[in-house]
Amino acid sequence: MPTEEASILEILRRELNEYFLGQRADFTVPLSLSGPPFFLRVWEELRRIPYGERITYGELASSMGRPGAARAVGQALARNPLPILIPCHRVVGKHGLGGFGPGLHWKKRLLELEQTYREKFSPR
Repeated sequence: MPTEEASILEILRRELNEYFLGQRADFTVPLSLSGPPFFLRVWEELRRIPYGERITYGELASSMGRPGAARAVGQALARNPLPILIPCHRVVGKHGLGGFGPGLHWKKRLLELEQTYREKFSPR
């Protein structure tokens, strides 16, 4: 494996470990994403949702200037290639958790983890 790839994987391993230990809220690993322009925009917006916060599909669509595009946002989330790094678990349904590719039990655990450490990463 080339050195650059190995170092990126090492950074990713370290940052994910820190995230699950409640020591990291954001990731610095460089991402190279491809997909339809709308999906790329949704994924970019997801990275702006603060640690420990939740937003609905509709609120995310509206924040992008696309009110009424909640289903399209959901489609972009369903095709998120990097859950956690692109924190789609922070997007919930109006009346419940909504979906999550890796499984709802993981979504619940990630949301609970972030609630536990939210104060630590909140701006003062």
